[in-house]
Amino acid sequence: MSVVEQYARAHIVTDADLLEEEQRAVPVVLRYDPEDDPRSVRVGLPDRREWTLARALLEQGLRAPVGAGDVRVWPCGRVQTVVEFHSPWGVSVVQFDTKTLVRFLRRTYTAAAQPVSR
Repeated sequence: MSVVEQYARAHIVTDADLLEEEQRAVPVVLRYDPEDDPRSVRVGLPDRREWTLARALLEQGLRAPVGAGDVRVWPCGRVQTVVEFHSPWGVSVVQFDTKTLVRFLRRTYTAAAQPVSR
């Protein structure tokens, strides 16, 4: 099994007054390591925080609002998906293109299905 790492662009949603250049997409890292936890994926945000969430939660959130623990996922229109992370330091709301998350999830299922080579 191999690690899947995909770099994506996402928008951090905030109510703060931002300059136009601050509102552009930011780099986010999507990571799946079946050796570490075959049921989870990780999302690395630009502030160097990394969140772990159930792969099934991310997949379900593409179709309907779901949540577990400190994470909420829901579709936003036809082409966007929102992932909301809660922590003692506040809330991070990240908006992705849905096709980016679908592509990542497909790659994780392919990686999980590969036989272990030794």
